[in-house]
Amino acid sequence: MAEWQPNSDLLTQLFRQEYLRMIAVLCRHFGLEHIETAEDIVSETFLKASEHWAHNGVPENPPAWLYTVAKNKAKDHLKRHALFEQKIAKDLQPVDIEAEKPFEYSSQFITDSQLAMIFAVCDPGNSNESQICLALQILCGFSVEEIANAFLTKIETIKKRLLRGRTHLRNCNFQITSLSKTAIKLRLDTVLQTLYLLFNEGYFSRTNDQVIRKELCSEAIRLALVLTENVLTNTSQTNALLALMCFQSSRLEARINDKGEAVLFNEQDKSLWDNTLIEKGNYYLVNACDGSEVSKYHLEAGIAYWHTTGTTENKWQQILQLYNQLILIEYSPVAALNRAFAFANVYGRQKAIEETEKLQLTDNSYYHNILGYLYESMDLNNAIGHYKQAIALTKSKAGKQTMQKEIDRLKKKRS
Repeated sequence: MAEWQPNSDLLTQLFRQEYLRMIAVLCRHFGLEHIETAEDIVSETFLKASEHWAHNGVPENPPAWLYTVAKNKAKDHLKRHALFEQKIAKDLQPVDIEAEKPFEYSSQFITDSQLAMIFAVCDPGNSNESQICLALQILCGFSVEEIANAFLTKIETIKKRLLRGRTHLRNCNFQITSLSKTAIKLRLDTVLQTLYLLFNEGYFSRTNDQVIRKELCSEAIRLALVLTENVLTNTSQTNALLALMCFQSSRLEARINDKGEAVLFNEQDKSLWDNTLIEKGNYYLVNACDGSEVSKYHLEAGIAYWHTTGTTENKWQQILQLYNQLILIEYSPVAALNRAFAFANVYGRQKAIEETEKLQLTDNSYYHNILGYLYESMDLNNAIGHYKQAIALTKSKAGKQTMQKEIDRLKKKRS
């Protein structure tokens, strides 16, 4: 498969915005069995743009230029395929490619293709793990390493899942057309989980030198908005997930300082919080609560809401109760460790240490990070030791720097 590496700010932005949309449109014309062909055509289009624009300047409408070139390359591919069928492979079973079907690139067609592509990739014929891996790679542009970290598993395991999943997509002959209510019901949970993982990787990256990858958060929100624009996918859970993303994104600017280091919640400059996103979060959370359904997205959105509200009375008690419900619905190490922070704000650090150490997540960097924070007020040596263990388990360069800064601060305090 051809690969293109962005080499300018404009092309990088366009690559993030249009690459997946273009693949979705081409797959709607070719069929998912030719997804590699679609990926090659789009990659070649961006390569041509990087060369052509460098010599001739940026066109007046860059996205339109990209879609036109991709369309022409697709037509050339179809002509070559037709020539092969006519002159070389007359006796072979013809491949079902609609060569005469006109290419359409209207805004609505692109949106519909993208939505259909999301659900096509999340095929129940694959395991849930393979569905999410495929969606993260094809729809969201994740590398194999990023997917492995999102699943907390080995790279080789992810490679095998992707190989099986892509093979199934090619062989199932799924046509990206209008979505049925049944297809949406079967696949929506996997789609939402994929967007959830995508946002989390952006909100706290485990594989990048940056603590935050805003472009991944923005991509997750954009795809979630696509779901809310269709009556069949504008569900309570979808709105709850989008509310969660808005609340969390509202604090992105305050979560890092001018040196790229992480800033703890209690130390964040609240004037940097984005009130517009908080208001949008409130809007989608209200939409999510129009029935009796309570999903993990509802609970996490509620937790995020309480973090952004200015109310102080019973705030942490409310957050702790929501974490208690969340762990009962779907336990995860991250939720358990986040609960420890809330527990400390309600019952004190000593009791929070006892709760946290019961988890025994000794191979988790965040576990040691939390314990470093909790031990600071009572045992500086122990706190420093946990921060050192957290550094050893962290892949992110920025994360290592942030924790080393904490160690240096505690050593100065100790002396």
